[in-house]
Amino acid sequence: MDYKRAELETHFADYLEYNEGVDPSDVHHEAFNQDYYIIGTWKAEQWLGDQVFNIIGFIKDYEQDNFGEVYTDLTSPEAVVNMYAYIIGEEIVSEWNNTREA
Repeated sequence: MDYKRAELETHFADYLEYNEGVDPSDVHHEAFNQDYYIIGTWKAEQWLGDQVFNIIGFIKDYEQDNFGEVYTDLTSPEAVVNMYAYIIGEEIVSEWNNTREA
């Protein structure tokens, strides 16, 4: 899923710019899990837009595949946005690591 991926890539690039020397093994946690990406229900609802059900399905599939059950509170727009950012952040950081190692 690529919804707002460019925005999340920019978030990561900004994180790297202001946090030099971060241990590559910690960078995903630091950039996408230390703070909420979106704070506030209204802001989260606006951010999700008309993709909310696609994003919820995406999160459910990810969590079922990785954890065997769904942990995210899918009734909370804020939790949905932040879990989505976490998942896409994993992909972004993986790609960053691959380019660093190449």
